[in-house]
Amino acid sequence: MASEVMLMNEIESTAARLGIDLDNFDYSSVKLPPGEYCGIVSDDEDVYHDDQLEFDSGFGNIIVVDNLPVVPREKFEKLEGVIRKIYSQIGVIKEDGLWMPVDPETKKTLGYCFIEYNTPQEAELAKEKTNGYKLDRAHIFAVSMFDDFDKYMRVPDEWAPPEIKPYTPGENLQKWLTDEKARDQFVIRAGTDTEVLWNDARQSKTELVYKRAYWTESFVQWSPLGTYLATVHRQGAAVWGGANTFNRLMRYAHPQVKLIDFSPGEKYLVTYSSHEPSNPRDANRVVINIFDVRTGKVMRDFKGSADEFAIGGTGGVAGVSWPVFRWGGGKEDKYFAKLGKNMISVYETETFSLIDKKSLKVENVVDFSWSPTDPIIALFVPELGGGNQPARVSLVQIPSKEELRQKNLFSVSDCKMYWQSNGDYLAVKADRYTKTKKSTYTGFELFRIKERDIPIEVLELDNKNDKIIAFAWEPKGHRFAVIHGDNPRPDVSFYSMRTAHNTGRVSKLTTLKGKQANALFWSPGGRFIVLAGLKGFNGQLEFFNVDELETMATAEHFMATDIEWDPTGRYVATSVTSVHEMENGFNVWSFNGKLLYRILKDHFFQFYGAQGHHPS
Repeated sequence: MASEVMLMNEIESTAARLGIDLDNFDYSSVKLPPGEYCGIVSDDEDVYHDDQLEFDSGFGNIIVVDNLPVVPREKFEKLEGVIRKIYSQIGVIKEDGLWMPVDPETKKTLGYCFIEYNTPQEAELAKEKTNGYKLDRAHIFAVSMFDDFDKYMRVPDEWAPPEIKPYTPGENLQKWLTDEKARDQFVIRAGTDTEVLWNDARQSKTELVYKRAYWTESFVQWSPLGTYLATVHRQGAAVWGGANTFNRLMRYAHPQVKLIDFSPGEKYLVTYSSHEPSNPRDANRVVINIFDVRTGKVMRDFKGSADEFAIGGTGGVAGVSWPVFRWGGGKEDKYFAKLGKNMISVYETETFSLIDKKSLKVENVVDFSWSPTDPIIALFVPELGGGNQPARVSLVQIPSKEELRQKNLFSVSDCKMYWQSNGDYLAVKADRYTKTKKSTYTGFELFRIKERDIPIEVLELDNKNDKIIAFAWEPKGHRFAVIHGDNPRPDVSFYSMRTAHNTGRVSKLTTLKGKQANALFWSPGGRFIVLAGLKGFNGQLEFFNVDELETMATAEHFMATDIEWDPTGRYVATSVTSVHEMENGFNVWSFNGKLLYRILKDHFFQFYGAQGHHPS
């Protein structure tokens, strides 16, 4: 109301200045020039601007096929038959759903037609499959969605330079890095609430930063550097951030989105959904969008049947291995790649197209992974023909696609690849058949990526029949840890890629016998490691100093399901998320195993570690 009183005061003073008597003034005689708002904002202005609503014209199931032959009346039916044959293989064309306009003067066709399908999915598929289809040398189909025409028609003929808006500095989205108490934030979800909290370990408590009920419909996720918190909704994903509170910074429209993934440098957000087909015999349709995080623009989308995205992987949702696209080249977000049948498709983000316009052909490739820092792909091809063709691991340089190093592996049944965080080393864990083929044993192939010609060393454990339960590199370091042997009390061994006398040899540092551990959690800064017995091992924890090769503390967090270090390596959070309905909540420990505080929460089901990786 105050603003209206002010407005009235202004009007009265202006009227007095102009000598107008407001009491006898006929307001209805005032006519604004058409199209002039004189700075008066309409009440529903915010609705128009809120989303720049795209009004769906409802023609999503119609495509336009251009570059057809122009034919006279007598050939009309033949051409229509050819088109109907091509397009009815893809989906059901509606009755009277094929319309080919004719020039009233010449009585010839105009070189394009409209096709109406029963569903937008079929129309999308038809566009994907036939855009660029070569009918003959002179006629290459150009197919677009009818809805897009509307957009093209609205493009003005005259080019007008874009308006340059004055620069306004945005909020500092990394303000938590300058917290005077040097604390970190983490996010938890319990019941319907999502809370972002400071870890105030010195005060042995948490401090609330922001809390919101029903903030997400399935999960929340920090971006890799902690700049954004992403939420997932029926209509798509959103990212939030801010200096003191969490504002919505951008929305990414993707109906029924199930999974999301950020690129390592936070430039792109990948979203995934899969949709039931109208015909139950068909495979699910998958839609993947890659958005520019800052602008919210779709840089590229991928659509297809679930089978096309399920190659070589299990897990994720409905058999799709997630993430479908893996990012390469470090924090630059320059490349991303996906596994296909007998190939790896590598794209670059400058144009969002395949490098050299073609995929990397690799017969029978089943797995690949990028170096975390360099544009190098490690790929694995299993053995074929009953062992006539050995398995192999190969390192390929991108964008040249040149092979840097290859190693053939004999009698291998399975392989797993582990990169060290700086990309200095690659460990390939190879399970090999014994001579009788009745059992397998495990060895490691260790690649020294940064050394000349990439030397490879083979490591077998003292007892090579030990089952490998877990393997983990020391972040930024030269050591690794392995849990091996049989439950319930396996051994934990530590190795170094350096030795005192001979720098180029791997050496064993120590073996800890009979530990109740099945998972390894190195501190982000290296040196310290938590040996944990999760799930069946009742949450046994051992805090171990690898420099001194000594145990700092042993403890237990009964039923613990998850463990996470804070990015500085000062604190460890262990949590019980609601697989069990007992003891749900989390504990915060110091790096050397002192319990600082514990928080119990009903229906506690997500602890998502500290915000961001502090610049190390």
